[in-house]
Amino acid sequence: MNEPVLTRRIPCHPWGDPKDRHIVRYDEYVKTGGYQALEKARSMNPQDIVDLVKESQLRGRGGAGFPCGLKWTFLPPPDGGRRYLAVNCDEAEPCTFKDRLLIDFDPHLVLEGIAITCYACALDTAYFFIRGEYRHQATVVADAIREAYDHGIFAPGVECYLHRSAGAYICGEETGLLEAIEGKRAWPRIKPPFPAVKGLFGRPTIVNNVETLAAVVPIVERGAEWWKTMGCESSIGAPPSYGPKLMGVSGHVNRPGVYEVDLGISLRTLVEEHCQGMRGGKRFKGAIAGGISMGVLGPDQFDAVMDFDLGRTCHVLGLGTACPTIFDEDTDMVAVTRNIARFFMNESCGQCTPCRDGSRWMYQLLCRIEAGDASSRDLDLLLELAGSMGIMPGTTICGLADGNNWAVRTLVNRFRGEFEARVKPSAVAVGVSALS
Repeated sequence: MNEPVLTRRIPCHPWGDPKDRHIVRYDEYVKTGGYQALEKARSMNPQDIVDLVKESQLRGRGGAGFPCGLKWTFLPPPDGGRRYLAVNCDEAEPCTFKDRLLIDFDPHLVLEGIAITCYACALDTAYFFIRGEYRHQATVVADAIREAYDHGIFAPGVECYLHRSAGAYICGEETGLLEAIEGKRAWPRIKPPFPAVKGLFGRPTIVNNVETLAAVVPIVERGAEWWKTMGCESSIGAPPSYGPKLMGVSGHVNRPGVYEVDLGISLRTLVEEHCQGMRGGKRFKGAIAGGISMGVLGPDQFDAVMDFDLGRTCHVLGLGTACPTIFDEDTDMVAVTRNIARFFMNESCGQCTPCRDGSRWMYQLLCRIEAGDASSRDLDLLLELAGSMGIMPGTTICGLADGNNWAVRTLVNRFRGEFEARVKPSAVAVGVSALS
């Protein structure tokens, strides 16, 4: 990157001083080039926009990294009924705060992406689903939506609603989000059918993350080839990781915050150059790469490449939201694991028995291990529990249990010495017989 893309109006290091940030209202947004991409989009054939986003190979920024343009092609042809866009701004994944930056200071960028998506995919209703704790941000977005209506940003017949979440983590799961918008308890749905075919109120629905929709704007404005000059190719023959990415860094660094960088940056570069190094000059011990559900990187993975290959190259669940939390040498990894397990136990919707009961058992075992009251057998039982719950073992409907077990398994496996130091050896009876 040689210039900010998504943060061109939001001062961020190294291009600007965060102290200069302010809410970009409609007039300023237009004066700085805003809504030009929407005007260009409306002069194009809707299918050409879908093809453009597909050509850019924009991958979803919400956590899964699924190709955005490909997702749009899953919609069935219009049949005269309602078609929905669900904007996922729940952002309840611990350690993640990148979407908040956009809606805090440049909400019209997201609204422009919404308007372009509705036009390209023939959608007539958008629900902007925002995290319940984002009270100030909800006010900012509501004001921006009013400004957009006042200036005719949404095409005739297109409605955009702001929907406040009830505050549960599971609302960020795309089908749980749909249930919540419908006014029901946010229990994730069994798939198929997928939302593009049968989503909100049984109608075709596209679910996109805030940052993903914001990225649609510069792609339409400047083209797919320009977008692909940023980011990186895959090192393992997988789809590429093109474009810039917002990465929110927290933890034991000197300058935490949100940085817009190329996908493919190394974790070491992100910490040492952008975040000005480890706090207090201490050594790097580990990092949660992209939200706690993705698992943890160990002390020998400081040079991990932050792209969508991360899951396979570093044996974690994936890149996720690409918002790393950094741990220094003094961090108690047993306490970290126990705290993560407590979070997932409390946030389980309770629909699936392995997640509901398994999460509680894992938390109880970790409490015993942290207190020094457990045996090595309990440590083995903890790993057995973790490996038997989640979508991938085929025991749950959504990925909450996977996030729990990947976090616990990677922490235990990469810092096993700390766990073994807290447990008592289990006595194993061994029978010996002598044959005459």
